[in-house]
Order: sequence, then structure tokens, then C-alpha cells
Amino acid sequence: MIGAADLRSFPSSDGDLAYLDTGSGAPVVLLHAGYVDHRFWHRQIPALAAEYRVIAPDVRGHGFSANASRPFRWADDLAELLRHLGAGPAVLVGVSMGGVIATDTALEHPELVRAVVTCGAATGDFRYTDPWHTELQAEYARTLGAGDVEGWLDAFVKVVPGEHRTLEAIDPEIPRLLRELALHSISKHTPDEPDRLVPVTGSWSRLPKIDVPVLTVNGSLEPADLLAAAERLAREVPDGRAEIIEGTDHYPNLEKPQEFNALLLDFLRGL
Repeated sequence: MIGAADLRSFPSSDGDLAYLDTGSGAPVVLLHAGYVDHRFWHRQIPALAAEYRVIAPDVRGHGFSANASRPFRWADDLAELLRHLGAGPAVLVGVSMGGVIATDTALEHPELVRAVVTCGAATGDFRYTDPWHTELQAEYARTLGAGDVEGWLDAFVKVVPGEHRTLEAIDPEIPRLLRELALHSISKHTPDEPDRLVPVTGSWSRLPKIDVPVLTVNGSLEPADLLAAAERLAREVPDGRAEIIEGTDHYPNLEKPQEFNALLLDFLRGL
């Protein structure tokens, strides 16, 4: 698997940010989910790098990137990296948190974005409201507040099967990988550390300004409110399309990588 030895370092305005840069061609940026890092994309990077320049950063506070020492926005960090690399406009592909970063960047730095693919996400204004996710978020808070890292990791990987399945139904390599990556990221932080992230807000009303192609890809087992939000995103941008990968939940890129990669490559080749 691609690891730390393959990473490069970018001296951002607030510490070093790590990123993978491989392949050649039109740039495609892979934006990982929360608490993990670029290795989340290990089932996509080889397939994409055969045709494209693949840039996979570790988001600030994750993986091998520096923590924030002052307020920051995800989109600004990504814009700074892309300008440093001369890699814009790029196609931004994000899962969960990474999907929010993709839409944030399209709104805040449109000149750097050629197209957007989101998965398990819509915009930064979306919030899960279903009881299962509400209880899971409370479990995150309880375990972290008690310093129970193992309990937090147990809660974290419940998102893989989602509400309607158990971990026994999942390839055990997926939760194993996610636990490893999440433990690395969360170990960089302390319980009393302030949250310095400044969210991008007011996104829904600005969607018509995203004038590049947008593809939403989501697992069919995601909650109805997330699927509705993704469909809204695809509907309200001028050039949007929504796709579903059956039998998966929050991480279809890990559960059904061949199907996910085929959708993604078809989209990229059509640009």
C-alpha cells in the first residue's frame, strides 16, 4: 500500500501539509473522509494514475499533515496546495468530509476547479438528522470525552456497514484499515484542543454558481436525508448527475471499488 515514504510535503502558511502526487495527465485530487488520510484511496489511486495526475493530500490535522495553530478553512488549504503545484483547474473527488471540501472549493475558489465528484456528502450545510446518526455522534462525544479511544474507534467503524448491516457483513480489511488510519489521526490531537476549522456556510443558495460538471455517487444504504441532499446538489447545479451504488453505505469506494472506479473514470473521460 502507498504509505508515508511516498509522500511529499508542502510548506503551507500554517505548517507542513503532506500529499501524494503520482501519475501524469490532467490533475485529479482525491479528498479523503474525516479522521483518515490519503491511504483511504488505495483502491482508486493505481486505477486513476494510469491515466491522470493523482494528487491525494492529507487534510490539515489528519494523517501526516500539521495540525492547525490558527483558524483555517479546508478550501483555502487546498487552494494553496493547488497553486503551489500549478495543478488547477483540477477535478476534485471527495468522500464524506472530502466531498464537503470539494464543494467548498468549487464555491470559494472556482478558478481552480474543473469538475466535482462527491460521495457520502452534499455541501457543508448538510446535517444528518436520522436517529441512528444522532446517537452515533453522541457516542463519539461520550467516548472521546472519557478518553476511551478504543470505544471511539468501535463507534467510528459502525459507519462502514451503517444502520442496516453489521460489521460481519463487511470485508474485515475495510474496518481494519479505517481503525488504523483513524488511530493515527486522532493520536495527533488532545481532548482540550480547540476546533480551529472555519466552516463555509450559505452553500445551498450558491449552488447555481458551480458552473462545472458535478457527479454525486452514494451508497443505496445511506439515510434518505443524505440521498435527498445529494440529489438536490446534482439538481441545483447547472450540470449535475446523481448515481447510486447498490448495497453499499458511506464508503462505496472501499466496498465496491471496481464499480466506483468505473463510474469515476467514465465521468473523467467525458470531461
